[in-house]
Amino acid sequence: GAAVSGVRDRGVGIDPALLPHLFELFTQGERTLDRSQGGLGIGLTVVRKLVELHGGTVEVSSPGRGQGSEFVVRLPAVHAGQPERSPPSSAPSTAPRSILVVEDNRDTADSLAMLLGMEGHEVVVAHDGDEGLRKAEALRPDAILLDIGLPGISGTEVCRSIRARPWGGEPVIVALTGWGQEQDHQRSREAGFDAHLVKPVDHAEVFALLARHGAGAPRADEPSLDQARARE
Repeated sequence: GAAVSGVRDRGVGIDPALLPHLFELFTQGERTLDRSQGGLGIGLTVVRKLVELHGGTVEVSSPGRGQGSEFVVRLPAVHAGQPERSPPSSAPSTAPRSILVVEDNRDTADSLAMLLGMEGHEVVVAHDGDEGLRKAEALRPDAILLDIGLPGISGTEVCRSIRARPWGGEPVIVALTGWGQEQDHQRSREAGFDAHLVKPVDHAEVFALLARHGAGAPRADEPSLDQARARE
């Protein structure tokens, strides 16, 4: 009842301790010198999500380092003349809402936006503080995922500026940063952030935060994405 496709190699292999976490966001193994420019650690998360959207599964096995690895994808088989089955529902963890991602690393921003979009959210991306403020004013989003270490205006300043605006108390604002000391969390709270996540961030934790802080109830006065772009 399934179509099975596997890819096996005889390459660097995978450490057994890493196998249970390989499909998690931003997970990467150790890099050798000849592979120092590796990816961001999002590719396999996207693979799993795409396969699951088709009602399938993906798994990996490896005897260990230096012994290669194998990935196997299983998808529901459809035979000639057989009506196609709808894949299992993949309901988002929160109601589809508008989200602004402010991150100066374009690959990271675009990848996070893609993952959020795959969960049904409308996502707009900004790559510095000034652009983030402009798009926040135009969109009035339900949630803002905001990098702190931005060029020009820092994420902390962006958060304070948003909170000072008449509508600024409405969005959930989450700090995404590499700084995770207690004083960093304290500064985030003082600036008006609702939560502080240290990179690398598990996307499931982001979805849980959005649900916990209630970024799921539509506002009657909220502009659509097209209206927001026109306003910008």
